[in-house]
Amino acid sequence: MSILRKTLSLTKPASLSLHRFMSNIPENSVYGGPQPQTSTQRVTLTNIKQKHKKGEPITIVTAYDYPSAVHLDEAGIDICLVGDSAAMVVHGYDTTLPITIDEMLVHCRAVARGAKRPMLVGDLPFGTYESNSQQAVDTAVRVLKEGGMDAIKLEGGSPSRITAAKSIVEAGIAVMGHVGLTPQAISVLGGFRPQGRNVASAVKVVETALALQEAGCFSIVLECVPPPVAAAATNALTIPTIGIGAGPHCSGQAMTFCYIKSSTHPVEAICSSVLVYHDLLGMMQHPHHAKVTPKFCKQFAHVGDVINKALLEYKEEVTNGTFPGPAHSPYKISNADVDSFLSELQKMGLDKAADAAAAAAHKIEATK
Repeated sequence: MSILRKTLSLTKPASLSLHRFMSNIPENSVYGGPQPQTSTQRVTLTNIKQKHKKGEPITIVTAYDYPSAVHLDEAGIDICLVGDSAAMVVHGYDTTLPITIDEMLVHCRAVARGAKRPMLVGDLPFGTYESNSQQAVDTAVRVLKEGGMDAIKLEGGSPSRITAAKSIVEAGIAVMGHVGLTPQAISVLGGFRPQGRNVASAVKVVETALALQEAGCFSIVLECVPPPVAAAATNALTIPTIGIGAGPHCSGQAMTFCYIKSSTHPVEAICSSVLVYHDLLGMMQHPHHAKVTPKFCKQFAHVGDVINKALLEYKEEVTNGTFPGPAHSPYKISNADVDSFLSELQKMGLDKAADAAAAAAHKIEATK
């Protein structure tokens, strides 16, 4: 210790020398490096339940990396879903099936670093929870411990999926269910096909949602089902529903965050480096990104401003109920099937759900 003190006393100023001695960051680095970020309080499951109880719409957007997560953070989105749709949106696959848990964890960690406010939900990818409940719990634990997520989402409502959801909840992990079009089941669905378009399929959507609620799920995604079916399921449940192409009658709406690419430049030029890609397009205005943006970078566009504006408009339209409107609720069920569906709901003792479905169908007719 005395030798170290003598060494430091020979240099001026001592504090600067000690800093340089202990730091591996060059004094005149091109990059400033990340700095601690000040964040507001994280949205929790309790906050989501409170919004649902008050009848306030819930916003949820997918993100797969740090930059998109920061945009969601700044826009005040409630829930950020790290979806297995990354397989198609980011990795270029035709379906969600190929993505692995290790690849998903990379996306989860990146999003967790950027989204400090939203509740974070990570998808369990295909092949990581179907075998048995222990496999499902083990995968869910990894998503939280290694991915930094707050909850997980799993698809489907078969008995094995219901059991898996129940086991994960009992392990102390919050679960979001997913019914309707479940992309991981395209092998048996025959492709990406809307569900709930006939009486049997519509009843199955409601029954599956109720079963997942019974298993302990905190919310249910309703994907690509007609608005009357979504209205019935939402009314029958005591937990929030999140609509993806399911009309305006859900508790919240989900959207996929997709980057805007320039059509005037070849993709190879834009994507030669991830950092260059975001810097060149001006995608980020976050203080952290400003710290790591090289001084030699020229911004040829300000796409970040466009993204932020779009996210804020989306949040506003979900909140005031203008999205989704008729133009973005494309999946139909015939009037005859609606009547039969209402009868089936009444037989199930779901009179209020039947009323909600009837009101949704009447609203559709009124807009024609």
